[in-house]
Amino acid sequence: MAEFVARGLDELGHNVVRACNGADALHFATAEPFDLALVDRMMPDMDGLSVLRCLRAAGIEIPVLLLTALGRIEDRVEGLEAGADDYLVKPFAFSELAARINALARRGPLSAPATRLECGPLLMDLLRREVRRDGEVVVLQPREFRLLEELLRNAERAVTRTMLLERVWGFHFDPQTNIVETHISRMRAKINEGGKPDLIETIRGVGYRMRPCEEA
Repeated sequence: MAEFVARGLDELGHNVVRACNGADALHFATAEPFDLALVDRMMPDMDGLSVLRCLRAAGIEIPVLLLTALGRIEDRVEGLEAGADDYLVKPFAFSELAARINALARRGPLSAPATRLECGPLLMDLLRREVRRDGEVVVLQPREFRLLEELLRNAERAVTRTMLLERVWGFHFDPQTNIVETHISRMRAKINEGGKPDLIETIRGVGYRMRPCEEA
């Protein structure tokens, strides 16, 4: 199976290094940087969970996709708690494996979560739950804070109304109200108080975007 998977990934343009046992896998992963590790739970010499735990203990935060024939919930939880980023139960379709690898690769290297978000004169401190513009505190309600956080995390990219309903309110349906528009309007008034330039762009029929700092 390892040979089949390696050949398939090679055909897709990936540069694959194959380890025949857990000890080799651990050696490869600690000796040079990789974008992603595909780890079988059952390997000779050292099982996949042991390899994974050793990597995490050594501070190596490479994304790991764990393969296993054990499909019970307890087994999946154990793999994720050991440090796996995703879990795929055998037998699996190669197309699904490739899609999961691409999804993990798009995440990029793991890093500490940001605690400050900025766009031009606007600064959000996630630890203090505080927003400042030009150094002055902007008092926002919890829902307004979450709305602004989503816009700042996606600065210069459009955030749709549907995305905001799902991420801020937890709605997976359209409530057929102007709840998003109302909260955006209130938040905008507080951020722009005193006639300051508007930092939030309304994209008609789509949603909103935190304006590029140079434009704002």
